[in-house]
Amino acid sequence: MKFGGRICVVVGLATFIIAMTTIVEPSEYLFGTEYEVRVINGFTNNSSLPLVIWCSNDEDDIGGRALQEHDDFSWKMKTRFWSNNLMKCTMKYDQTRKKFDAFKASRDAHRCGPFKICTWLVSENGFYFSNDLVNWYKDFEW
Repeated sequence: MKFGGRICVVVGLATFIIAMTTIVEPSEYLFGTEYEVRVINGFTNNSSLPLVIWCSNDEDDIGGRALQEHDDFSWKMKTRFWSNNLMKCTMKYDQTRKKFDAFKASRDAHRCGPFKICTWLVSENGFYFSNDLVNWYKDFEW
């Protein structure tokens, strides 16, 4: 009976490994996937007052910048099996503040496209997302 139980465990483990390699590319599952996240100041006239951004998550504080017109702030985000895979940013313009999820793996893993590029354009009337810098979709209001 002992020998039969070990075979079941080995067969079960082998089945799990095969299933995981067909669902997720092994290197992505084990080592994570790297995304490029970029936030662009899309305001049309804020030369006297910058758009301020500050980003962090549970593991990293990547800091922030004051963005003048058309400036951008970008970073690489690597998903991890053991992480929440989330990067939150706070945007501030004049007296207005808005916190938003600049990268959330459960939402962005597929919509960032095959090149794994996630771009935000922040303007006076909202936060727009694109994975190709051509098609923009409004996700958030101020």
